[in-house]
Amino acid sequence: MVRRRFALIGAVLFCLQFPVAFSAERDVDRVVDQGLQWLASKQQRLGHWTSQGRYPAAMTSLAGLALLCEGSTTTQGPYAGNLRRAVDYLTSQSRPNGLIGDPLRDDRYTYGHGFALLFLSQVLGEEEDLQRREELVRLLTKAVRFTGQAQTDAGGWGYLSAKEGNGFDEGSTTITQVQGLRSCRNAGIPVPKEVIDKAIAYIKKCTLRDGGVQYSSKGGGGRPAITAAAVACLFNAGEYDDDLVPRMLKYCQGRLGSGNNLGHWHYAHFYYSQVQYREGGETWDAYRDRTYAKLVREAKFHDLAGNQVAMWDGGYIGGVYTTSLNLIILQMDKAVLPIYQR
Repeated sequence: MVRRRFALIGAVLFCLQFPVAFSAERDVDRVVDQGLQWLASKQQRLGHWTSQGRYPAAMTSLAGLALLCEGSTTTQGPYAGNLRRAVDYLTSQSRPNGLIGDPLRDDRYTYGHGFALLFLSQVLGEEEDLQRREELVRLLTKAVRFTGQAQTDAGGWGYLSAKEGNGFDEGSTTITQVQGLRSCRNAGIPVPKEVIDKAIAYIKKCTLRDGGVQYSSKGGGGRPAITAAAVACLFNAGEYDDDLVPRMLKYCQGRLGSGNNLGHWHYAHFYYSQVQYREGGETWDAYRDRTYAKLVREAKFHDLAGNQVAMWDGGYIGGVYTTSLNLIILQMDKAVLPIYQR
């Protein structure tokens, strides 16, 4: 009895040493669970998500990635049904030329196409149904071909295909295409090496002396969000340039490391969290604790059919977009998706 009493006292004292850490972990798990429930409830009857009625391909892909990060697949887990409907919707949006999306509703359709490449190729890696796998391989092979044809002569991508966009390119859409292509290659889809090489050269060309990546090959000044995305993209592509990457990391640390509420914060940290997670160790621990606490603090709670759910409505594009990005960030530690693993 005495031993049990001392053991109980010891356990209580041990827990009292770390009340914040244990509480924070529980808070993150709770908010993620409630956020996933809210996100699932916003799926449309046809299987897609939108943000303010726009960008169905991009929103469906980002919401799908958030559900995949939980560990669900199209056949298993609490969100299997949502994921099947999302895949079916994006499959139905595949055009004869390989574009995934509807140019009439996705006015910047390269974003949706790039995120769809990323989401569907991650699904492919876990798809157990042979017929669905074959369908995804055909769709993604055609989609990769479209991406290559949409690339500008400078090596980047714009909001539209190079032919329709008169050769305009910019950093954020370029990153979306490159990460999607890398994910496809990892899933076994043929990706022409020259397309990736041109894109990496484009990113390097857009990197300024201070490490910031400018808006476009035409100029526009360094952008913290695009720089964070560029580093994540280079890491995905296996590029660890001894000069370039440290400069980019230093630039990001100076502008994103303090947690300031800069423009496009959620988009920037969607990519910066991937960079920090790959760094690992104390770098990741410090970033995670600070960023996760901020996201938990800023979550908004609502009642849904008697259950409390959580969402975030900050940012420029709306709740589905911001909630999807934040849920991916908050689940980075799970390391479920190959594209986000170390």
